[in-house]
Amino acid sequence: MGLENYIDHTLLKPTATNLDIINLCAEAKEFHFFGVCVNGCHVPLVKKELQGSPISIVAVIGFPLGAMSTAAKICEAQDCISNGADEIDMVLNIGWLKSKKYELVLEEITEIKQAIGSALLKVIIETCYLTEEEKIKACELIIQGKADYVKTSTGFGTDGATYGDVALLKKKVGDRIKIKASGGIKNTEMALKYIDLGASKIGTSSGINITRSL
Repeated sequence: MGLENYIDHTLLKPTATNLDIINLCAEAKEFHFFGVCVNGCHVPLVKKELQGSPISIVAVIGFPLGAMSTAAKICEAQDCISNGADEIDMVLNIGWLKSKKYELVLEEITEIKQAIGSALLKVIIETCYLTEEEKIKACELIIQGKADYVKTSTGFGTDGATYGDVALLKKKVGDRIKIKASGGIKNTEMALKYIDLGASKIGTSSGINITRSL
């Protein structure tokens, strides 16, 4: 499988214009990326631009802090799916995890997964804010909640993906769920290393540079 098949071509900046999103979709089609990852307001436009294309539409919810209510996240996820999203990348409630409110974290993941049906659910744990113990616990809750992926980062925290974190996540989850590495992945060498460590998806705004360097 070519490297382009691992890449979710991503644009999550608050300043992204309609033209930026249209260009993002055109690039995804030109370079045959697996998916396009955007904020929820852009999903209808992406759906229109990718009509007839096999490219997956990925929408982020609870982004980038993860601190809104579960009800708000569920509503956001359902809205994105109804507008054409194929996959949802949700931000975990980091404060709940750190407060050891594990039942609330699990309930939120479970309810969002149930709300979106067969659509893929990735849970962003924002590894830069977590201890090793918290990363491991987050993985356990994600597995229990029936999500499909653990995702390292929003790209808006103090750091993005690290090799050590992806290795740790892979050791914990094995083949039970998949891993999406994201945040700061800017070149081919980095992308290939993350895949070698166990990532099944790469979230990046540098997909063109990554694939052109092959």
